Amino acid sequence: MLRVIGADDVRRLLPMEECIGVMSEALARVASGEAVLPLRTAVWLPDRSGLLGLMPACFATPPVMGAKVVSVVPGNQGTAYETHQGLVLLFEGERGRPIAAVEASSVTAVRTAAVSGLATRLLAREDASDLAILGSGTQASSHLEAMRVVRRLRRVRVWSRNADHARRFAAREAARWGLSVEVVATAREAVEDADIVCTTTAASEPVLEGAWLRPGAHVNAVGACLPDARELDSEAVRRARLYVDRRESALAESGDFLAAKREGAIADDHIVGELGEVVVGKAPARGSADEITLFESVGLAVEDLAAALHVWRKAGAAGAGFQLAIGGERHEA
Repeated sequence: MLRVIGADDVRRLLPMEECIGVMSEALARVASGEAVLPLRTAVWLPDRSGLLGLMPACFATPPVMGAKVVSVVPGNQGTAYETHQGLVLLFEGERGRPIAAVEASSVTAVRTAAVSGLATRLLAREDASDLAILGSGTQASSHLEAMRVVRRLRRVRVWSRNADHARRFAAREAARWGLSVEVVATAREAVEDADIVCTTTAASEPVLEGAWLRPGAHVNAVGACLPDARELDSEAVRRARLYVDRRESALAESGDFLAAKREGAIADDHIVGELGEVVVGKAPARGSADEITLFESVGLAVEDLAAALHVWRKAGAAGAGFQLAIGGERHEA
């Protein structure tokens, strides 16, 4: 039976703190060679106004395979619709039976921020408490939640290219969490003096300059997951100890990394390690209190699979979602 799980159930069954642990386990499997994940495939609409992305992966233990199939329509920014919409499809590994179809936007919203939360837990200074968020959309909200889980925040500032969006974000999140969220006029004003910075924009040109970063800051760069998009200038990448979710993906897809490389600021060996390698002890974490650390996220299919599998298991126990009888069994004539 195929269980169909919608967005409301995903949000209920995948709390942020739980998801951070699920992401740690998933990325550790990648670092240990227990997962297979080819690079994602993108098919653009003829006018390049949107694309269909296919992100397949499989785990050896437990034996499960699947894919996230997602549309990306940047023009949805600022509308009632998410820019990313789709499904995470799960298949059990023994017989290849489809077992789940999980709403993907909600999975992506939580798991992306959860990976940044894991990076912050591993790489940011223990006393980091001053948060700057660049952007005011779904990922800005989920990243504020994730940062609250891993660090005790004393100050939060938000900047967005749309000031009205920033004000609405600040009012909504302040009421949600019972904290003060300050709206600032420039990205520089948000970033200077911050010791945690999350870039969650849809920018194609840099919104964060390396000269603004204080010693000891940690940056989660989330928005630029295509080769021709970037949120950080080359100096920001050059100054930082750089960590990625996966080397192969970063070398092929990370606009922040690739732009800095093209400009001669860095080479491939600038990558210190993958986040999963830090989890399992194969790569070092922060070396000193004054180092700037940078986690460059492009998003991995194993993150979607692990999150969807977690949700599917909990949904089965709770009777959430609904089930469909799907073919696949062979019937003799």
